[in-house]
Amino acid sequence: IRVNAICPGNTHTPLFDHVIERLPEVYNALMAATPIGRLAQPVEIANAVVWLCSDAASYCTGHAMVVDGCYSIQ
Repeated sequence: IRVNAICPGNTHTPLFDHVIERLPEVYNALMAATPIGRLAQPVEIANAVVWLCSDAASYCTGHAMVVDGCYSIQ
């Protein structure tokens, strides 16, 4: 049994579109604080999950994979 976690960053979803529309200052602050300069796409988070579930990650356990465009290193 392997136990891992995904720690996603801000992700562009339909729900987040409401934040962009209603609170552009929040969106602009997030973009300024995210070194990669954009929100994640849902498929990018899903790809990390798929990899952790694959045989390629068979020796990874107890891992918290951060997928946040370097936001957490600030």
